[in-house]
Amino acid sequence: MSEQHYDVVVIGAGPAGYVAAIRAAQLGLKTACVDAFIGKDGKPALGGTCLNVGCIPSKALLDSSKQFHNLTHNFAVHGIAAANPSIDVGTMVGRKDKIVKQFTGGITSLFKANKVTPIAGFATLKPGRVVSIKGHDGSVSEISGTNVIIGVGSVPIELPFAKFDNKLIVDNAGALDFDATPARLGVIGAGVIGLELGSVWKRLGSEVTVLEALPDFLAAADADIAKAAAREFKKQGLDIRLGAKLSKAQINGNEVHLTYSDAKSEQNLVVDRLLVAVGRRAATNGLLAEGTGVQLDERGRVVVDDHCHTGVDGVWAVGDCVRGPMLAHKGSEEGIAVAELIAGRAGHVNLDTVPWVIYTEPEIAWVGKTEEQLKAEGVPYRTGSFPFAAIGRAVAMNETAGMVKVIAHADTDRLLGVHMVGACVSEMIHEAVVAMEFKGSAEDLARICHAHPTLSEAVHEAALAVDKRAIHKAN
Repeated sequence: MSEQHYDVVVIGAGPAGYVAAIRAAQLGLKTACVDAFIGKDGKPALGGTCLNVGCIPSKALLDSSKQFHNLTHNFAVHGIAAANPSIDVGTMVGRKDKIVKQFTGGITSLFKANKVTPIAGFATLKPGRVVSIKGHDGSVSEISGTNVIIGVGSVPIELPFAKFDNKLIVDNAGALDFDATPARLGVIGAGVIGLELGSVWKRLGSEVTVLEALPDFLAAADADIAKAAAREFKKQGLDIRLGAKLSKAQINGNEVHLTYSDAKSEQNLVVDRLLVAVGRRAATNGLLAEGTGVQLDERGRVVVDDHCHTGVDGVWAVGDCVRGPMLAHKGSEEGIAVAELIAGRAGHVNLDTVPWVIYTEPEIAWVGKTEEQLKAEGVPYRTGSFPFAAIGRAVAMNETAGMVKVIAHADTDRLLGVHMVGACVSEMIHEAVVAMEFKGSAEDLARICHAHPTLSEAVHEAALAVDKRAIHKAN
């Protein structure tokens, strides 16, 4: 057993870990990154859940399914016709795999360019910032670091009565690799993963039923935005059943028989595939040896302060395995901030301005507080909203669903939250993020000239509407 010392050892090569490793190396620190992920080809693959079986592959399938849905449902209005269109699921999934391979290889190249040492294996943190690594071949080695950054990410939560078999009952990774469109797809959980992957297979012809245990749809989003989104999903044929609590999932031949209860009684549902997407938990099992001093909270997350420090000298943690939203971009920003703090710079992440996006059709995006949160906190506020149906570019695109809602402080006019549902809002939300980072007001947005015709004019009009002076709708 040999031990090599580094300035920084990063555990995990997801969006938080690999970004932390690259930034640390850029700052002149000798850096290693340990990761255990194995790709579809059986070889180590950098990028974590997000790149391999999450953010990137799901967006590839979302785009493929959107193109097919447009061809079969939306192109006629443009005068475009195609006879007997079909989709080859194998080709679609193969395209997704190529995109994943491209980006995992890209990280490998970035590690090489920045002189980051990648190490494949399962890491355990020991006292004294020693990291024990069990290789995929069973070999064990140790390295140590002046600093250790924990970025182990998260894993899907498995229900005890609906365990993954990777064939009929699957997690997010399994739902990215169906070899054919299932006739009937059940989805447990109407969160980001459930809605996005449910949308993929619905557009390709599945009969999709989503069971959500909570009584409210998208409780984390602003209620007006959630209501508008739910209306569009219903039009698309997504069967979303709220207050539906699954109690049993039994495989019977090539079917999955579900039992769930709702406000009325016990119900039954038969599907061909079942996606369980009820949330994720920090991947900290087996991470910590005895005596490290690093603490885990009741949800298994690493306890850190506002600067992602664990309280143990030289040990930090970032991304999905700590408090805050489980979002790739939040983890990346934390990784950069910690690397800069280690190098003696001023790293910082503002969790209040982290944007949220759900890549459904229409897309959903927001930053800041919802109206419901502000009511609960007793904060005085004013709102303004504007529909995409009144935006010329949206009508020209045949993408009129949705709206933009701006919330500002009633006394100071400072932006407190901006919420959107509609086409391309994943790109549009960042105007609001910038404005809020610079302590902007609704009037600031209202006085910025927005190009015409663009979708972003909805942001301009919603900001004007806060002061009841929208131009293109009645106030």
